[in-house]
Amino acid sequence: MHLTDQFLHVALFGAEWVLWLLIALSVASFAVMIERLWYFSSTKIDFEGLLRDLHDLLRKKDFAALRSKLEGKEAIEMQVVTAGLVEIDHGADSVGEAMRGAKARLKGRLERNLAYLGTLGNNAPFVGLFGTVLGVIKAFHDLSAKKGQGPEAVMGSLSEALIATAVGLLVAIPAVVAFNWFQRQVRSRIAQTDAAAHSVLTWVQGEPAASQIAKAK
Repeated sequence: MHLTDQFLHVALFGAEWVLWLLIALSVASFAVMIERLWYFSSTKIDFEGLLRDLHDLLRKKDFAALRSKLEGKEAIEMQVVTAGLVEIDHGADSVGEAMRGAKARLKGRLERNLAYLGTLGNNAPFVGLFGTVLGVIKAFHDLSAKKGQGPEAVMGSLSEALIATAVGLLVAIPAVVAFNWFQRQVRSRIAQTDAAAHSVLTWVQGEPAASQIAKAK
C-alpha cells in the first residue's frame, strides 16, 4: 500500500474525531480557568492594608505581631515578606536573598497551567482546520465514489467539515481571553510582591544607619 493510500485511509475517518478532541481540550481549558479563578480569588489581599501594617509594625519593631499576621497565608505577597522576616537578624543581604528566592519559587504557583491556555489558544484553530481538511478529503472521495449524483451528494459532508474550523475558533477564543486576563493578574501580583519586599528591604537597610545616629547622640 502506498503512503498516500495510508494517509487517505486515515482521512476517511473524517472530522468527527477531531471535534471530539476539541471538545475534550475545551473541557480541560475551562477546568483550568475555574481553578485559576478560584486561586486568584482566594489569595486576593488588601494590598494597601498590608503596606500600612508593614510600615507600622516595622517602625515599632513588633516582628512577632508581623509574623503572626503573615504566617500561614497563601498570598504570594505575604509569603515573600515572611521569608524576609525570618532572616531579618542576619542583615539586609540575607533578607533580600531570602525574598528573591521565595518570589522565584512561588511565582510558579501564579503561572500554573497558564501555558496550557496559551498553547490551546494558539493551536486550536489549526486543529480545527486539520479536521476541516480531513472532512474535505472525505467529501471529495465520496463524490468520486458517487459519480453522476452531482455535488449535492457531498454538500452535507462539506458543511460538516467546516464545522471543525468553527469549533476550533470557538475553543481558542475563550482560552486566549482567559490567558491574557490571567497574565495581567500575574503581573499585578508580582508587582505587589516587589513593592512589599522593597518596603521591608528599605527598612532593614535603613535600620543600621538609624541605630548609629542614635548612638552618636
